[in-house]
Amino acid sequence: MAKKAQKNMDKNLAIARILDANLDRAREGLRVVEEWCRLGLENSDCTDKCKQMRQEIAHWHTSDLRKARDTINDPGTDLSHPQEAIRENIEQLLQANLCRVQEALRVLEEYGKLYDPNMGNAFKKIRYQVYILESELLQSYRYKKLINASLYLVTSSTKNLLKTVESALQGGLTLVQYRKKDVDDIIRLEMAQKLSELCHKYDALFIVNDRADIALEVNADGVHLGQQDIPISLARRILGPNKIIGRSTTNPQEMAKAIAEKADYIGVGPVYATPTKPDKQAAGLDYVKYAAQHSPIPWFAIGGIDEHNVTELIASGATQVALVRAIMEADNPQKTTAKLLKKLKG
Repeated sequence: MAKKAQKNMDKNLAIARILDANLDRAREGLRVVEEWCRLGLENSDCTDKCKQMRQEIAHWHTSDLRKARDTINDPGTDLSHPQEAIRENIEQLLQANLCRVQEALRVLEEYGKLYDPNMGNAFKKIRYQVYILESELLQSYRYKKLINASLYLVTSSTKNLLKTVESALQGGLTLVQYRKKDVDDIIRLEMAQKLSELCHKYDALFIVNDRADIALEVNADGVHLGQQDIPISLARRILGPNKIIGRSTTNPQEMAKAIAEKADYIGVGPVYATPTKPDKQAAGLDYVKYAAQHSPIPWFAIGGIDEHNVTELIASGATQVALVRAIMEADNPQKTTAKLLKKLKG
């Protein structure tokens, strides 16, 4: 009987240690996320949600569970993975900590059933709240970066594509779209993967033109769709709720339709005639002025824009512009990007 009682005590102690460790892990991860919600995004709603969940978790972190802690003899304290030492940008930091919280909550849900009949259900509810927070937070993070991106580079064919894009990123660029239509899918996929990694290294948004499937595969931040591409609703089903979806528009009617279909942003143009869109008639500055007065979502003037005519666009109400040749064909993309950004930001 004594051996059986000792065995039960050992099991109970192990369960208590598991609960204690994961209660700490969940609270710590949430605090990391909460600090970004509070001071990075200045989002009071997300901040409050994190705080409420931390307090609920703390309610279960009793003194009995804390007494079971034995850090000195814990074999997991010295274990680590190389990826844990690297965080290239805020999105990676948030994702890592949200995953950490979710894993801890799953452990608490399962082992909590052995400790208290109500504990399993309580942590199941919190786990789903974290899933919802994750969607809201990552969507908010990308959308804020989209709003703050005054310059949008759309790539064109060039021998030194990666070098040109990196130079522009070094000049302060925060939004890049990979556009390449006349190439095999396997080549397009490989380049999209390289560009995605490069943009995320510089904490810039990366968008794929037309292809939601490629955007999904390379972990792009979204997709840009033309008028003849798949519906926004289908792209949303492919990419999920957290990614950015843009739509090209050439007139007020197309703008209204894109907004009704819940596009995250729209392209407005082509403002001027451009060889990039030889089949499109220039929409002119009138459409730019219309967008400035009527678009409730971010919009980027596009088409034939360079450092010489960007001032004219600003005077017409544009605060965000997309361009191709002005950077892709520049002798010094870094300097050209910095110069354009300075003009756009006043």
